[in-house]
Amino acid sequence: MSDKGRLAGKKAIITGSGTGIGREIALEFARQGADVVLHYAHSSAGAKSAVKEIEDMGRKATAYAADFSKVDEVIDFGNKAIKFLGGIDCLVNNAGITFNMPIRKVSVDQFEWMYNVNIKAQYFLCQRVIEELTKKNKPGQIVNITSIHGVSGAPEHSVYAGTKGAIIAFTRSLAMEVGHKGIRINALAPGCVPVENYSKVVKDFNLEDQKKWAANAIPVGHYGTPLDIARVAVFLCTEDSRYILGQTIVVDGGTTNLMSLISDFRNESTAHFGTGYLPGV
Repeated sequence: MSDKGRLAGKKAIITGSGTGIGREIALEFARQGADVVLHYAHSSAGAKSAVKEIEDMGRKATAYAADFSKVDEVIDFGNKAIKFLGGIDCLVNNAGITFNMPIRKVSVDQFEWMYNVNIKAQYFLCQRVIEELTKKNKPGQIVNITSIHGVSGAPEHSVYAGTKGAIIAFTRSLAMEVGHKGIRINALAPGCVPVENYSKVVKDFNLEDQKKWAANAIPVGHYGTPLDIARVAVFLCTEDSRYILGQTIVVDGGTTNLMSLISDFRNESTAHFGTGYLPGV
């Protein structure tokens, strides 16, 4: 494979890349010329098959397991990844877990587990990568994956949304701290992107029903794919985005822009506000 690509010669770490969005981000980074270290928490099959695909592209790749509820494993993973790559240019903090529960039923252990994996792991892996980039006096890019749950509300998601909102806040502040060093940090907030886990947690889930639902519920008329998210992550790690810093890029087909009070955005409204005092209404 040619080294030409938007990320040619880059060295990238992608966490939570055994399945779904993370796996596709890892593959897209490789398609764009990067060498990649993948991370997985449990099953190795998806990450290892992605490694094989990346190696077949002519890129360098490996995958390491780490329990991101434990900071020592997060740091150990970062050390191994940087050593394997011989340096670091890009980090995509995709690893995270989701959870819904009415607040009255949430346990302390559940709360702490969510914050350990979704926030503490991201934060301290950022610390390790920034340390490496600063030591080598190198520019770099970090993309922290958050969610539209961090910018809009949904019942029973108070713990999950709290972690995703925290990602947005620490991304913004950290970017102000290290941006002058050439280290650009941004966040990426996906909307509805069906992945393997949907079929495990949603009763009778199938993509055809999801497609019909999305056509009516999402302003752009369809749900997103992991590749939609991966392409934005690539963009945030290229010079094309060199003037973007500390921002949260929402990739949701317009979901968070739509007011919940609007019942049907596809048809012309039958209500005519302004009648009697605005010309022509």
